[in-house]
This record gives sequence, structure tokens and C-alpha cells, in this order.
Amino acid sequence: MTLVNDTGFTTDTRPINPLISGDKVDGTAVYNGAGERLGDVHDVMIDKVSGRVVYAIMSFGGFLGIGEKYHPLPWNALKYDVELGGYVVNLTREQLEGGPVYDELDEPLWGDRDYEKRVHDYYGLPPYWMV
Repeated sequence: MTLVNDTGFTTDTRPINPLISGDKVDGTAVYNGAGERLGDVHDVMIDKVSGRVVYAIMSFGGFLGIGEKYHPLPWNALKYDVELGGYVVNLTREQLEGGPVYDELDEPLWGDRDYEKRVHDYYGLPPYWMV
């Protein structure tokens, strides 16, 4: 028997509802493996054909939303941590800062396989269209 505690999670550390709407992912904290907050999920990118979430667009940097940079992270690089109430990536701040980045004026052309392959290669993960 699984019991629900006062935080809304089951006692076996799984959320009661394993699904989340896209608007609730926006703003969710992203931490590194040491529990340090790196930034927040700004958006998610969904493959139109398969319906799979393929990227979390993480934002960090800037001040009051000015000068923020956006980092596309392959969705499978994130793991949800119930206790933190956010996503964990096995990256340091320096690794993230050195990764693919854009700002609101130069959003990448999604679907450009060369660009997307560079994103996946940087994080050492196979491209989503190959798994």
C-alpha cells in the first residue's frame, strides 16, 4: 500500500501524478548533482510528429529577465527529484555555461539536424531522433 504524505507525494518518493502540463514545467528549478540551483526551465521543445518532449530550455544569468541566456538541454539529461521539487542534471555550472546557448534575439532554427547534433554531442547523449 502506498500512502500519501502531507507534501502531496507518495511515501515511495514518486509524485501522485507522474504527468505535468507544459506550463507547470516552466519555472521549475534545475539543480546540479550537488543540489546547487543552476537555473530554471524556461520552456520545453516538443517533436511535432512523435509528441515527445525533446529539450528543456534552461534559463540562467541576466538580471530581472534582462540578458538571460537560454541553454537547450536534451530532455533525457534531466531527472526529476521529488525531494528537491525540481530537475537534476549531472553538469557543473561551468559545463552548462560552455554548452550551446542562445538569447531571445538569436533562437536556433529548430529542426536543423547539424545544430541539434552539436547540442546532443556536447552533452554526450544520442540525438532524440536516433533513440
